[in-house]
Amino acid sequence: MKNRNAYISVGLRTPFAKSMTAFNHVTTQELMNAALRGLVEKHQFQNKIFGDVALGAVMNSSANWALAREVVLDSGLHPYTPAYFVQRACGTGLETTWNIAAKISHGQMDWGIAGGVDTNSDLPIMMSKKMQRILLDLNSAKTLGQRLKVLSGFSFDALKPQMPAVVEAKTGMSMGEHCEKMVQEWKITREAQDELAYISHQNAAKAYEEGFYKDLLVETAGVSKDLLVRKDTSLEKLAKLKPAFERSALGTLTAGNSTPLTDGASVVVVTSEEKAKQENIPLLARFVDAEVAALDFVHGDGLLMAPTVAVSRMLERNNLKLQDFDYYEIHEAFAGQVLCTLKAWESDAYAKKYLNRSQALGPLDRSKMNIKGGSLAVGHPFSATGARIVTGLAKVLSQHQGKGRGLISICTAGGMGVVAILESV
Repeated sequence: MKNRNAYISVGLRTPFAKSMTAFNHVTTQELMNAALRGLVEKHQFQNKIFGDVALGAVMNSSANWALAREVVLDSGLHPYTPAYFVQRACGTGLETTWNIAAKISHGQMDWGIAGGVDTNSDLPIMMSKKMQRILLDLNSAKTLGQRLKVLSGFSFDALKPQMPAVVEAKTGMSMGEHCEKMVQEWKITREAQDELAYISHQNAAKAYEEGFYKDLLVETAGVSKDLLVRKDTSLEKLAKLKPAFERSALGTLTAGNSTPLTDGASVVVVTSEEKAKQENIPLLARFVDAEVAALDFVHGDGLLMAPTVAVSRMLERNNLKLQDFDYYEIHEAFAGQVLCTLKAWESDAYAKKYLNRSQALGPLDRSKMNIKGGSLAVGHPFSATGARIVTGLAKVLSQHQGKGRGLISICTAGGMGVVAILESV
């Protein structure tokens, strides 16, 4: 079948809250349920059959092995709606959107739902490998003698649980520690990082005042708005915070210019034009293209720099320049990571080494970046961020009547990056 356009339509998310606070006793599945069920109820999708639903989570339990399908069955959608699980670290929500858009573009289905959820308040705490082995061997033992032999290897240290750690398995370093290395390499100052964080909070606070988020959030567990936005923050307050990852004088990343661990879920409908007319849902933006890239962070590349490469490839394929956009949604895992990315795009040397270009992509207009607040202000529940950004950008673009273009760039753990282009309809 001939390729056709895929469009971003309605989306919805829970408010985002700092982990171990407002959603402390809400499970991963309950958060995802809240977003999807809220979408179904708000837009009268009850008993509708979607072509597919792609949902993901980073901090997921083996007990949630069928999370996407279980959430669909609880949502009010017709049980004939299939679902599957995706995980590409912090890029998961954009990856699921890309998945659904690709299926629509290839004529494999007419509409679908993408999204993701993460909560560090419902961490999958595991038993130790030693205890796991003992229990598995004990279950396989056939005789009393075999059971006693297995139990002879038991010691109380086997009872110590294992907490998930947000670190890179290949380096043993956290994302913040890796980002500290990046900002030192690119000579990004603490002041510049604090300023970017301050602007993010101011933009988010202004968006709330204007009512931008009013129709994008569903009340969840008594919470009706994002709880991380700090309208009253200031450069002076941010400057007083201590380094969070590098305790020496070199440390510049703080709790103020880094995203906190966050709980939340988000979903977005992707559709063909024909299906949107049939179901009477709006077309907010066209999903134009997407790209993914990876870098070798184990041997010296910056952990969070892969979006620089992905954007370059995507621009070339679409015959666009970095400056050909009205809006830029650069995910703010850390203010320092955003500033490293921007500086890399302005470097001829970096372009020659990593982008296979003779010249830099050049600067972008920062007044067009994260204009409704970024992850530093709104929060970052890993897998939920992508659909949050897609929905918000699509809403902004919908006001431009075919003359707007937006770039999405999301860095991820594992040295990867997922990026996309949206255009107004």
